[in-house]
Amino acid sequence: MGRNAVGVTLTMSPRPEPAIVFHDLTLGYDRHPAVHHIDGEVTRGALIAVVGPNGAGKSTLLKGIMGELAPLGGSLSLRGLDKRNIAYLPQVMDIDRSFPISVFDCVAMGLWHEIGAWRGLDAHRKGAVTGALATVGLVELADRPIGTLSGGQFQRVLFARLLLQDASLILLDEPFRAVDTKTVADLIALILRWHGEGRTVLAALHDIEQVRTHFPTTLLLAREVVAWGDTHKVLTPQNLSESRRLVEAFDAHADICARDEERVEREREPA
Repeated sequence: MGRNAVGVTLTMSPRPEPAIVFHDLTLGYDRHPAVHHIDGEVTRGALIAVVGPNGAGKSTLLKGIMGELAPLGGSLSLRGLDKRNIAYLPQVMDIDRSFPISVFDCVAMGLWHEIGAWRGLDAHRKGAVTGALATVGLVELADRPIGTLSGGQFQRVLFARLLLQDASLILLDEPFRAVDTKTVADLIALILRWHGEGRTVLAALHDIEQVRTHFPTTLLLAREVVAWGDTHKVLTPQNLSESRRLVEAFDAHADICARDEERVEREREPA
């Protein structure tokens, strides 16, 4: 609460709580940075598109949030969230579809955080799996091996699995790659449903018009943050051109992170 100059009481809107905080974050591989010096906050319940040219570091950032990559520099905080609160969908090309598992069992894997890998499903949980399949329109394919599915059908399976994870933070890496138009529309409806439920959703995407239509906030990456905020203010021709220029100019042989250099020096010192 507060008062203005004429003494009228004002009600101050509470500041949104952050779900993720980046502090000078650098992530990379083999000590070479792929994204660097990221600062900012993702508020709880945000719906954010992460966009940028190929090689901009979109997947790297999501892997860092998931904990698959340790920071080379700086830090990120998940503000009390642990991996059980995070649902992560990697790119389809990173998923082995040759494993002999049915659609039903693949979706049921979304319950592992709840029941463990070796416990069976009771009637209630079997019903939950069937309900998730119904949501994505695949009940009739429950017994089919996942290796026989089309790209769109398999992506529906993965979204059904995310439904069962019931996570508060959802990370999606190119969820619409090689997917038919009808499936894209249905999956976007699911993403908007999650947003409406107050979940935090970050999706790495490449379709700019899709982002403009459905995502209120955009993080534009080009190995670093080019712009971050209201989608229509971020996705300007100037910003998009700058993102392409930065990625093309990036030195693939960037210097080893200073923190790692210090570690190497310490390891060389005699005990």
